[in-house]
Amino acid sequence: MNQKTILSELQFKATRSSGAGGQHVNKTSSKIELSFDLENSNSLNENDKELLKAKLSSKLTKDNILILFCEETRSQHRNKEIAIKRFLELLKTNLIRPKKRRKTKPSKGTLLKRVETKKRTSVKKALRKKPKLN
Repeated sequence: MNQKTILSELQFKATRSSGAGGQHVNKTSSKIELSFDLENSNSLNENDKELLKAKLSSKLTKDNILILFCEETRSQHRNKEIAIKRFLELLKTNLIRPKKRRKTKPSKGTLLKRVETKKRTSVKKALRKKPKLN
């Protein structure tokens, strides 16, 4: 994954931010909408695309486009930086492949230790019972 080529594939759109803010918010477009076309990306290989489709399925549109919004600050440039940072972090965390689990056997010592503790416990509990008088 080459960071520069991925960043060149991003598309940005500035819109007016919602919520209270007085006159400033009514005339400036500080909200940033970042969109990334996962299907037509040249910087990701097919395996990475499939992995991202599976992991980010709730965040993707029907056309496999990832859309992120940022309207935290009043600055459009700062919102753009935050959106890019979030996007890269999202990719980095979701491109990690989980390690395959290998079956392991408990060692002989562990098995013997378990049997010994079970025997000790059963003896301890047997001693708690009332003795049988024949």
